[in-house]
Amino acid sequence: MTSILQNGPLLPWLEQQLAAVYDLVPLHQQPDPAAFLRAEGGRFVGLVSSARFGASRSLIEALPNLKVISSFGVGYDVFDLDAARERAIPIGYTPDVLNDCVADTAFGLLMDSARRFSAADRFVRRGDWLKGQFPMSTQVSGKRLGILGLGRIGRVVARRASGFEMEVRYHNRRPVPDVPYAYEPTLRGLAEWADFLVVISAGGESTRHLVDADVLRALGPQGHLVNVSRGTVVDEQALVKALQDGTIAGAGLDVYEDEPRVPPALFALDNVVLLPHVASATHETRRAMAQLVLSNLAAFFATGRVPVAVPHDA
Repeated sequence: MTSILQNGPLLPWLEQQLAAVYDLVPLHQQPDPAAFLRAEGGRFVGLVSSARFGASRSLIEALPNLKVISSFGVGYDVFDLDAARERAIPIGYTPDVLNDCVADTAFGLLMDSARRFSAADRFVRRGDWLKGQFPMSTQVSGKRLGILGLGRIGRVVARRASGFEMEVRYHNRRPVPDVPYAYEPTLRGLAEWADFLVVISAGGESTRHLVDADVLRALGPQGHLVNVSRGTVVDEQALVKALQDGTIAGAGLDVYEDEPRVPPALFALDNVVLLPHVASATHETRRAMAQLVLSNLAAFFATGRVPVAVPHDA
């Protein structure tokens, strides 16, 4: 039976399916993972992981016979791509199947930040409605939506905006062909223009703290930030300060720089909506992601190819 190493917990159904087909060994359940890898690393030809746990260079090097990696998730910034490329190890991942749910979450956060639904819920539960009216909020329909990262998910977010008659512009490293949305050559320019700025770019060092204090000042005291990409794309300390002093009106966050640790200062703020990285966490989407993890592995062992792999130029 083919031996597969598992790096970090996965969906229970996926773990069951993997164990039924492969000799699956969860590394995180080993009393001494480093000692285990030194003794047993050579037996594994496959690695399953996720966009949370990834695979470091040291882990890849500890598996001398590794041939394929299959990841549960769309992000690959936590994988050492250079280490994998040096040995021609393909990395399967699970894009597209989560586009709708992540876009839905982005729009849910946008709506909540603007209309303050979560804050209003807390207002009612505290009994404050008996003392007076909840403050007015901000309309969404007809406003300007800026998207940082017009990739697969960004395009779905843009389509959602059409139902709210919003004007859409975007910023990428380069313009995207064949889209009807205007391109802003700078992120600061996009923030100055937008009422809402949705962050849905890739993570990694190249995008670290792209949304900094300067971008937040450009977004302004009527602007709202939504992040459903990676926490590292936003300078979290600058965001906390911007929310505290009214530099921006509000934010909706599903991701953070050091998950699951959220800056305690955010807990005291009523102008930020906090989710525990659940953008793709629906039964339907997670099952589809798990199935793609299995399909990528099965295809590699049958044909030597991974059908849905991280691009070579990533």
